[in-house]
Amino acid sequence: MTLEQAKRGQKLVVTGIGNETVRVLAIRFGICEGIAVTCREVIPAGPVIISLNDQEIAVGRSLAKHIEVRPC
Repeated sequence: MTLEQAKRGQKLVVTGIGNETVRVLAIRFGICEGIAVTCREVIPAGPVIISLNDQEIAVGRSLAKHIEVRPC
């Protein structure tokens, strides 16, 4: 599943990130493979808000659909 498909409150582990361009953007947010995140909110037609290292980050849908996750 992708981060775009996550539900509010789910705890997830990042298992894969799309191509190199997407990987660079994700790393700027501190998102890399193997890291655990919590989905805080999914805004309809808007970003997915995740919690990562005591920070909340709004990840745009175009980026979220390229980040593969699995429930933990």
